[in-house]
Amino acid sequence: MGPALLFCPADRGDRYEKALAAADTVIIDLEDAVAPHDKPAARQQLAASALDPSRVIVRANPASGTEHALDVEALAHTEYRTVMLAKTESAADVDTLYERGCRVLALCETALGVERAGEIAAHPAVIGLMWGAEDLIASMGGRSSRYDDGRYRDVARYARSRVLVAAKAAGKLAIDAVHVDIADVDGLREEVADAAASGFDATACIHPSQAAVIREGYAATPGEIAWAERVLTEADRQPGVFRFEGKMVDEPVLRQARAILGR
Repeated sequence: MGPALLFCPADRGDRYEKALAAADTVIIDLEDAVAPHDKPAARQQLAASALDPSRVIVRANPASGTEHALDVEALAHTEYRTVMLAKTESAADVDTLYERGCRVLALCETALGVERAGEIAAHPAVIGLMWGAEDLIASMGGRSSRYDDGRYRDVARYARSRVLVAAKAAGKLAIDAVHVDIADVDGLREEVADAAASGFDATACIHPSQAAVIREGYAATPGEIAWAERVLTEADRQPGVFRFEGKMVDEPVLRQARAILGR
């Protein structure tokens, strides 16, 4: 899975291939992107598609709702087996998809889902966690996930960190939330840089133009690559803790350098 995951409404089958061409993975969305009366047609379009299953995620409706069983049945008529489960609030929510042989990206986007992120991440079907700001705030009766200057409020930052740590503690993938202000390219670039530096594996997006910014943000810069090569070369000559370019270097720093080089 590459770093740029692009949402595409499931009732817009004409956009599936375009979305896949723009991003590393397409998330075909049966949940919020589709109006209730259009969901049956959306499932039909999903079943009629023939994209590369390794590059497709299907976002299913919450396990607690009436639409979920219909989504699972529609998936049975496709080759798609990676599912993003909306509003996951417990490990038990994943059981039906597990029984169907699906790999699950659990979307922790309610207060209860965030608080149970560790339990959810431990489920054997779960390959990763994603968090969502807007549904989280709505689940708590809040008004906005961000300040007027675009920064996340503390409660959103807490949820982001909790889901990231829970995913990594379980050895699973961590997906950062979408940046809903499409025109705010600088804001997206800043968030992606922070996500990559913090340990997220990918960032979801809602517009094709955001995919390139995300890919760029997750790629190591020439300066980072050069530093990583230098410090690892020096580590071969100086076992243990050593001083390098004015800073102390120990094993955690070397692991960061290896991560930059993909070792």
